[in-house]
Amino acid sequence: MPASEETSLRALESLMTEFFHSCTTNDRKREIEELLNSFAGQPGSWRHCLYFLSNSRNEYVMMYSLTVFENLVNKMWVGVASEDKAELRSCLPKLLLSQHTLLPFFIRNKLCKVIVDIGRQDWPMFYHDFFSNTLQLVQSPSLAPLGLVLLKMTSEELVCPREDLSVARKEELKKLLLEQIPTVLNLLTGILETVWDKHSVTVTTPPPSPTSRETGESPFCLMVGDSTPVGLESESGTLCLLALECLAHLFSWIPLSSSITPALLASIFHFARFGCQLPVKTKPLPTSNGNSSPGSLLANGSEGQGRTGQMIGHADRARLGVMAMSCINELMCKNCVPLDFEEFLLRMFQQTFYLLQRLTNSHSHTNTHSVKNRLQELDESYVEKFTDFLRLFVSVHLRRIESNTQFPLVEFLALLFKYTFNQPTHEGYLACLDIWSIFLDYLTTKIRSRLADRDSVLNRYKDALVLLLREVLNRIQFRLNQSQLEELDDETLDDDQQTEWQRYLRQSLEVVARVMELLPSQTFSILFPVLQEDLDIYLGLQQFIVTTRTNRRLNITAEADCRKLHCALRDLSSLLQAVGRLAEFFTGDVFTARFNDALAIVQRLVEVTCYGSQIIHKQNQLMSLAALQAYSHWLAQFCSEVQRQQDQTQFVDLITSSMAATTPLINAKVPEKLLVSACHLLVSMATTVRPVFLVSLPAIQNVFNLITENHNHRLPQEAHVLVCRALSNMLLLPWPSLPEAEQQWPSRSTSHARLVSTLTHQYRLLPRPPDHHTNSECKVVLQQTLCVLRDVVDSISGEATKSRQICYQSLQESVQVTLALFPLYIQQPDVTDEMLSFFLTLFQALRVQMGVAFTEQIIQTFLSMFTRDQLAVSILQEGSAGSKVVEKFLKILQVVVQEPGQTFKPMLPSILSLCMEQVYPIVAERSCPDVKAEMFELLFQILHQNWRFFFKTSVLSSVQRSGAEEHMENQAQFIAAMQAFGQSFLQPDIHIFKQNLRYLEILNSKHKLYHRKLFRSSMLFHFINVLLQVLLHKSHDLLQDDITLALYNMAAVDFQAFYSSFLPEFLNGCQGLDPHQRTTLARNFTPERDLPSFSQGVYRLVNDLRFYRLCNGSLPPGTLKL
Repeated sequence: MPASEETSLRALESLMTEFFHSCTTNDRKREIEELLNSFAGQPGSWRHCLYFLSNSRNEYVMMYSLTVFENLVNKMWVGVASEDKAELRSCLPKLLLSQHTLLPFFIRNKLCKVIVDIGRQDWPMFYHDFFSNTLQLVQSPSLAPLGLVLLKMTSEELVCPREDLSVARKEELKKLLLEQIPTVLNLLTGILETVWDKHSVTVTTPPPSPTSRETGESPFCLMVGDSTPVGLESESGTLCLLALECLAHLFSWIPLSSSITPALLASIFHFARFGCQLPVKTKPLPTSNGNSSPGSLLANGSEGQGRTGQMIGHADRARLGVMAMSCINELMCKNCVPLDFEEFLLRMFQQTFYLLQRLTNSHSHTNTHSVKNRLQELDESYVEKFTDFLRLFVSVHLRRIESNTQFPLVEFLALLFKYTFNQPTHEGYLACLDIWSIFLDYLTTKIRSRLADRDSVLNRYKDALVLLLREVLNRIQFRLNQSQLEELDDETLDDDQQTEWQRYLRQSLEVVARVMELLPSQTFSILFPVLQEDLDIYLGLQQFIVTTRTNRRLNITAEADCRKLHCALRDLSSLLQAVGRLAEFFTGDVFTARFNDALAIVQRLVEVTCYGSQIIHKQNQLMSLAALQAYSHWLAQFCSEVQRQQDQTQFVDLITSSMAATTPLINAKVPEKLLVSACHLLVSMATTVRPVFLVSLPAIQNVFNLITENHNHRLPQEAHVLVCRALSNMLLLPWPSLPEAEQQWPSRSTSHARLVSTLTHQYRLLPRPPDHHTNSECKVVLQQTLCVLRDVVDSISGEATKSRQICYQSLQESVQVTLALFPLYIQQPDVTDEMLSFFLTLFQALRVQMGVAFTEQIIQTFLSMFTRDQLAVSILQEGSAGSKVVEKFLKILQVVVQEPGQTFKPMLPSILSLCMEQVYPIVAERSCPDVKAEMFELLFQILHQNWRFFFKTSVLSSVQRSGAEEHMENQAQFIAAMQAFGQSFLQPDIHIFKQNLRYLEILNSKHKLYHRKLFRSSMLFHFINVLLQVLLHKSHDLLQDDITLALYNMAAVDFQAFYSSFLPEFLNGCQGLDPHQRTTLARNFTPERDLPSFSQGVYRLVNDLRFYRLCNGSLPPGTLKL
C-alpha cells in the first residue's frame, strides 16, 4: 500500500467498495481478501487502522479497522510492545468519546467491544481506570447510555470469556467484578428511580386487594400509593432500557445477595407495569435512521437522538415492560436461594401478584371478555414473559412460598385461572396449561408424602381444581367453542407426528387426568354426564336413517341441525379419548371402590362399538375401539375377580358383545385405519384380558376361518400380522387364576400347530433353489410369512416356559425350512434381512427350546456364509439392506455370547475371529456407524459376559485380593480388542465414542479393567493420553463430563504415578509450550484425589494449555521468552 496514510485510506475505501459490489467476481474477492489479510498481518498495521477509523465515514473501512484491532487484542496481545498497548488504551476510549454520537450504532458497539477486550486482558494491573471510567460514564447525564453499553459488554465479556484467558485470570476477573457489583447495582437503581420519579404521578387509591375481606388491607399493597407513569421521554426510555438490559445480564450470573435491594426490585417492577398498559394512540417517533417506526429508537441503544420532550410510543413502553420481566425471570431461575433471601422472594411474588391483578382486572360494568381483549391488545412478548414468570414461580418456588401465611395461594390460583382462560392465542393457552400441569404434579407429590392430612390439603384446593376441570372440558368441546377450535389445524403433522388439534386435545386431557388422580369421583361425575349427552345424540341418529335398495343415508338437512350434529360428533370423539385416558384410575387397589363407574363407562363403550357397525362414523368408531382397548387392564382385573364368583354373566356379556361388534370390522373391505384399530382391540382381548371362553365365541371362530381359509381376500399386512398374533396368543397364553391342570394345554397345542401349519403352508412349499420365473412371488410369500412368525414369537418372549415350548413345537418345521433357504438367498439382502430378523427373535425368545446342537448348527451356517468378501460387499453399501443384514447377524452373536454357563463357550474363538479379523478391518477406517456400533457392542458383550475367557482368576485369590500373578489366557485377542476401543477414540463419530467410553467404564466397574496388570502396564497411560488430547482438540466437547469421569477412574488406579510420572511425560510431549509453562501447568494441577477437584484440575490443564499455545503462536518470530 502507498506510504501516505491519506492515500492508503482512499485505496482501502476503493477496495472495500469493490469487494462488496454485486459485480465483483469471487476470484477478485479472494484477491482483495488476501491483500487485506496481508496488510492486517504487518507489524504496526494498527496505527494505520487508527487513522482510518478517525478519518473515514465509510462503514466497511471502519468495520475492517475494528476487526484488525479485535484480532490484535484477542490473538496477539502478548506480543504487542507495552508502549503500544498504553497508546491503544489511551487512544481508543478518546476516539469513542469524541465520535460516539456520529458513529452508526453497530460500529460504536464494535469499538466498545475492542475497549472491553483490552480491559479483559489488562484490568486492573495495566488498565487500572478501565472500570472506574465506565462507572463515570454511567453517572454522567449526557454519556450515561454509552456507559451502560460498555457496562453490559463488560459483564458479557469478562464473566464468560472465551479461551484467550487462563483459568486463574478468569477467576480473578469474576472476583473483581463481584466486588464492584454493589456499586453497579446502586448506580442502576439510581437511574431507574430518577426516571420513574420524574415521569410518574402518585395516585393515593391503593390497587385492588386479592385478600381484602372486611378490612380492605392487603399484604400485597407494598406501596403507599399506586405510582402510574403518565408518559416517558425518548431519552429517558433509551436510558432505562439500557439499564434493564444491563441488569438482566448481571442477574444471569451474580448470586442472590443483599446487593439486590428492595429499592432495586421495586424499580424493576415499576417498569414491568409498562407492559400492562394498553396502547394509547400516539404519533410515532422518528428514529436514528430517520424511519418512523415505534420501537426502533430503543432497539439500537442510541443515546436519545429523539427530540427532547418527545414521549415514547406503546411499542417502546412494551419493550421496557418485556425487559423488566426478563430481569425478574433471571432472578426467578435461581433455584439456590439463601434462607435469609426468602423474605425477598415473598416481596417479589407480592409485586407480581399486583401485576397479575392488573393484567386480569375486569371492571364490574364490563363483560367477562374484557380481560381477553386486554391481553390481546398487550405486547405478545410481554404476555409470553409473564407466562414464563408464572411457570418459574410454580415450578421452582411454590414449595418455598406456599406455607407462608402472607401469600394467599388460593387467590393466586384464581388469578392464574383468569389469566389462563383469557389467553388470546392457543399457544398462550397451552403454555398456561403446562403451568397447571406442573402445579397438579406438585400437589400430587405433596399429598403422597403427607397421606395423614391428605384431605385437608385437598379441601384447600378442591374448588379450584373442579373449576379448572370444568373449564378445560369446556375448552375442548366444539358445541361451546366451535369458531376457536375450527382454527386449529387438524391435517399437518408436527415433529411429534401429531396435528395442532391433537396436541391441543392431548395437553387438555393430561390436565383432566391429573385432576382425576386427585379428585376421582368429582371428575367422573363431571365428565360422564357430558359424554352421555353426546352419546344420546349419536345413538339417536338411527331414527334419521333412510334406507333404500342401494344405500343408507342420514336424513338431516337443516343447517342448524347439521352444525349441532357436527359439533356433537367431534365432541363425542374427544370425550371418548378422555375416558380412555382415565382408564388407569379404575384399576389396582381402587378397582372395587370405583367398579360401578368403570362398568358404566365400559358398557357405554361396548354400546357405541356395537352401534358403530350400523352407523358408520369412522372417527367415533376409531375412538370407541381405542377407548375400549384402554380398559383392557380393567377387564383383565374384572376377569380375575369373576373367576372366584358363580355368576359371570355380566363379564361374559361384555366380552361377547364387544367381540360381536369388533370382528365384523376385520375385513379387507373396511377402511384400513378402522381395521387396524379393531385388530388392536382383538390383540388386547387375547393378550391382556385372556377370557377362557374367548376362543370358543362364534365371532372369534369366524376370524379363525377368515385367516386360515380365505386367501383370496387377504388382509393388509399390518392387520394380518395383528390378527395372527391375537389368534396365536389365545392358544398360547395361560388363562389367569386357573391351575395348570385346567389350562387344556394338549388341545390348545394341537390347535396352535394347526394354525401355524396353515399360515406357513405356501412358505414350506417354496422351491429350492428359487425358481427365477416366480422369484418375486416367492419373495413376497417368504417376507410375509416370516414377518408373521417373528411377531408370534416376539409376543410370547416373556411368557412362561410352557407357552414357549408349544410355540417352538409349532414352528420347528418352518425354522428348518428357513435355515435351508438361507444360503440360497444370501445374494438377496432384502430377503436375508427378513430371515435374520426372524432368527434374531428366535434366539432372543426360544434359544432354550431350540437346544444347543441346533443353535450351533445355525451359527456355523451363518459363519460359513459370511466370508470376508461377503461381509465387505454388504458393509460397504452403507445404509443398504446388505449393511442391515450384517447388523442383524452381529445382534444374533450378541445374544449367543450373553448366554450364561458353558453352553456356547466353544464358539467364542470363532466369533472373536469373525469380529476382529473379518468385520473390524473393513469398518476400522470407514464411517459405517451402524455396523460399527453393533460390532463394538458384540466385542463388549464378549468381554463382559465371558471375562474368565481372558482372566482365569480363582475364587480364592478374588476373596483374598492378594497380589498374586494374574493368570491370563487369549492375551492377543484381548489386546486387539482394547486397541480397537482405543482407535475408536481417535475418530470423529461422537456416538461410537460415547458408547465405547461407557463400555470401558462398565468393564472397569464390574471387572476392574483399569486395575488389571496388562492394562496398567501397557495401555492405561495411552488411553489417558488419547482422552486428554480429545479434550484439547475440543472435538467431542459434548462428552466433556463423561471423558473427565473416565480420566478420573483411570488415574485413580495409581494417583501417585499419574501425578509424578504421567503428567510430566504428557506435558513434555505437548508441542508449542516452553519449559516454564510446562512447570506452571504441572504445578497448577494440584494432586487431589476427589472427583470434583480432579475435574477442576483437568479443566484448568486443558484451558491453560490451549491459552499458552495461543499466546506463543501470537508472539513475533524471534521473541525472547523468559
